[in-house]
Amino acid sequence: MEVEQLPDQVREFAVYLRNLLARLDQDAGWCGIFWQRDPDGMRACLTGAEVPPWDVVEALLQDLGVGGGSYEAAADAGAGAEAVRARALHRASLTAFDARPGSRDLLGDRLDVMLREQRYAAERQVELAQLLHTAATREQAEAMRLDLAWARDDQERATARCAELRRRMADLDRQPPPPPAPSPLPVPQQRPQSAPPEPAGRSKPPKERKRRPRGSARFAGMLDEAEAPVAGAAESTVDPTPSAAQGPLRNSAASPRGARFAGAAEGQEAAPPAPQRLDGEARAAIAACVGTLLRLRAEGRGGEAHGVLVEAAHWPAARFPPLAAELNRAGLGADWATLLWETASLPADLLVAAADALAAAGRTADAQQILRQGVARPATEIGASVLRLTGEGRHRETRALLDAYVRVRTPEEAARSVHDDPGRLVPLLVEAARGVSDERYWDVVHALRVAGFPT
Repeated sequence: MEVEQLPDQVREFAVYLRNLLARLDQDAGWCGIFWQRDPDGMRACLTGAEVPPWDVVEALLQDLGVGGGSYEAAADAGAGAEAVRARALHRASLTAFDARPGSRDLLGDRLDVMLREQRYAAERQVELAQLLHTAATREQAEAMRLDLAWARDDQERATARCAELRRRMADLDRQPPPPPAPSPLPVPQQRPQSAPPEPAGRSKPPKERKRRPRGSARFAGMLDEAEAPVAGAAESTVDPTPSAAQGPLRNSAASPRGARFAGAAEGQEAAPPAPQRLDGEARAAIAACVGTLLRLRAEGRGGEAHGVLVEAAHWPAARFPPLAAELNRAGLGADWATLLWETASLPADLLVAAADALAAAGRTADAQQILRQGVARPATEIGASVLRLTGEGRHRETRALLDAYVRVRTPEEAARSVHDDPGRLVPLLVEAARGVSDERYWDVVHALRVAGFPT
């Protein structure tokens, strides 16, 4: 974005950010760390070419001695006009920045990067916690503790940025779409959906950093996306308002039809398989998992607890409903919410299997949630998953995935998913859209035609 073309709000925040840095020792504190880790990202934010994540601004306010936190907390606690003004300018800048064409897709790509960053940081914490017990000298132990502190900070920042990106995407989704190009086909507007919670505050930086573990994606999550790891996506943010995740289902269908999430025709519900009985080994594994989580939470070892949840997400799907019941019974409902986020990052076949198991046990809301979250991945990845599932003859799983996809994503995004094999994917996508509603069917057909794919 050219400087002279910057929206007023973006330009105003960039000026504020430059003035803020002018008041800091830029070689010390978080400011020095950000300059060391991602100088290009810092310069882009200072010129207004990018808007930094709020956790970065919050850390700079800590360097200044003002403090960050949420807008509401800053106002209520009397943290001063500085933090309140910074928050208001930052939000206005993001709103103007995201008003550009194509922002929804860009935010989705950045969310994918940060989900991978979060998974990497969580796995790194588990690895370092295990290595810490094998340290042969005090120096080795101190070095590992320092690396562990940085891994925790990386995870916290990735978690906050995922929440911020989801809020920005939700803000865009609640806005009415621009008027369509002239066409005989109707293109109805979408209804709004709620936004995720605000990211949490930051802690003070470790006093020194002995090595730079990875690239600049951890600063901005936007300029160096090629440096993201290849591990599966994960999200450990706990959304305290489940209704926020349910919004997309309501915005795309006046009267949803068919199966619980298979998109079958009206009156032909294709229910998931019946619940499976667990053997003694599975019940023992669930009990051990809950006991371990209780112990780790009591000891404040959140990183290791998250590692346990990452492993549990890859368990057989039949264990999910009883695990949910035991976690909630033990007062670990937040861990169940985190596990749902982890489950949403599974490959498509495992994701649908988990949703089946949850729905069969009466946990339909959880099943729908992970499907909605699971389709928040690049359109080409959805298309590849559909091709693989259909190639394996798993047509019910294909319908479940596409039903969730056409409900949650925009018709334009849905159209991009057929790029790799239009001949096979277009009929499946159109069928799924027809199963949602007549309005969504015509929306998707129009988007496909505009994209050059015959229907």
